[in-house]
Amino acid sequence: MKGFLVRLKALLVLYAVWLALMAPLSTQDLAAGLGIVLVLVLLPLPGLSIYREISLAPKRILFFILYIGVLLIEICKSNIDVALRVVQPVIPIQPGIVKVSTRLTSRLGRWVLANSITLTPGTITVETKGGDLYIHWISVTADDVDSATKKIVNQFEKYLEVIFG
Repeated sequence: MKGFLVRLKALLVLYAVWLALMAPLSTQDLAAGLGIVLVLVLLPLPGLSIYREISLAPKRILFFILYIGVLLIEICKSNIDVALRVVQPVIPIQPGIVKVSTRLTSRLGRWVLANSITLTPGTITVETKGGDLYIHWISVTADDVDSATKKIVNQFEKYLEVIFG
C-alpha cells in the first residue's frame, strides 16, 4: 500500500508540473502529459525511492510555489548579467570551479538544488559529493567555500529546506 501511495504522490506532483508548464492546455496536451507521467510513475525504476521524499503538505506546496518565483527571478538576473558580459568589448569573466556546501540532507533536495544552479546562466553543477557541490562559475568572486555558498546556494536553500525537510 505504501508503494502505491508513493507512486500516487509522484503522479500528482509530476502531472501538476506538466500542467503548469503546458498552459494553455489542449486535450492532446492533457493526454500526452498523463501518458508520460503514467509511464514514469509505473516503470519499476531503481531510483523510485527518491519519490518518497515528496510531501504534499500545504506548507511545502506554498514554499514550492515561492521557490519557483525565486528561481525565475534568479534566472532572469543571471541572464541579464551574462548578456551584459557578452556585449562588452573585452569579456569580463574569471571562470573557475568552486566548492559550495549545502545543509540539505534529502537526496531529492540536493538534486533540485544542483539542477536549479545549472538552470541559472553562468553556473553549472559539475559534481556532487555528499553535502558539497562543485560549481563551474563564469566569474568567480568568492575566495572560500562560505562566500561561494552564500552567493550561489543560500537564496535557493532556505526554500528547499522547507520543501524537502
